Amino acid sequence: MTRSIKKGIYVDERLLQKIAGKNPLSTPPIKTWKRACVISPEMLGFIFGVHNGKTHVDVLVTEDMVGHRLGEFSPTRKFTKHGGKMQKELEQKKQEAEIAAAKGAKEASAAAADSKKTK
Repeated sequence: MTRSIKKGIYVDERLLQKIAGKNPLSTPPIKTWKRACVISPEMLGFIFGVHNGKTHVDVLVTEDMVGHRLGEFSPTRKFTKHGGKMQKELEQKKQEAEIAAAKGAKEASAAAADSKKTK
């Protein structure tokens, strides 16, 4: 359920005081634990260190973020890939194929350079 129109959006006043009158380019990241704070147009260009439960994740505020909450850009869970032994084998084969392709491309470019030198 969304917040009541009568109450308005939640923007932390203390956070607005920290950015008031400051230049976004010269200001260091502003640490905050207010993940529920809605991003307002005054925050554009500033870097916020949004706490994810363990560390502060730097979030650069852009125009597209206005109206969203700070916590949306600081994930709280670390994704570990799916799969086990089979997934590892597939990734190894893919990596070996990439290495072979890179070697083939390198040899082809070296052969082309040699053929230009002999002409």
